[in-house]
Amino acid sequence: MKHIVYAAILTVALLSVGRQQSVAQGADTAAEQEVRQTIEKYRTALLQKDAATLERIWADDYTFTNGAGEIHSKADRLANLKYGATSLDSISEEEDMKVRIHGNVAVANSRVTIKGQYSGKQTSGQYRTIHVWVKGATGWQLVANQLTPVMAK
Repeated sequence: MKHIVYAAILTVALLSVGRQQSVAQGADTAAEQEVRQTIEKYRTALLQKDAATLERIWADDYTFTNGAGEIHSKADRLANLKYGATSLDSISEEEDMKVRIHGNVAVANSRVTIKGQYSGKQTSGQYRTIHVWVKGATGWQLVANQLTPVMAK
């Protein structure tokens, strides 16, 4: 009889863990879709030079490392946008973006082709990108991103 009770307890525990994993995976899938949608808004705002949207998307302590290895703050990026030093003509996804969710943090990686300029310097070419997003009270915000040029083989 003891074995049946132990087996029943073990079965209930395993089912509970399985359900929790399923719920967590569903939440991660929803969060991933939110991040992907926010990245699309971000790219559109960059192309349209939409400072108001970018100001909401970039966290106050946002850091950008451009393809030349230069580091820029949120204030730097907004000033570059305002004065025309940052002007993008196109951003094309070259492969499927990978988004990983870690609680209220998301990391997105992709390869893109960018045509335009950052900080007054021509940046047309292919880049590997990494975005680090944090979900707060106002939604997903970008806290850091980096572009790394893809060298021709």
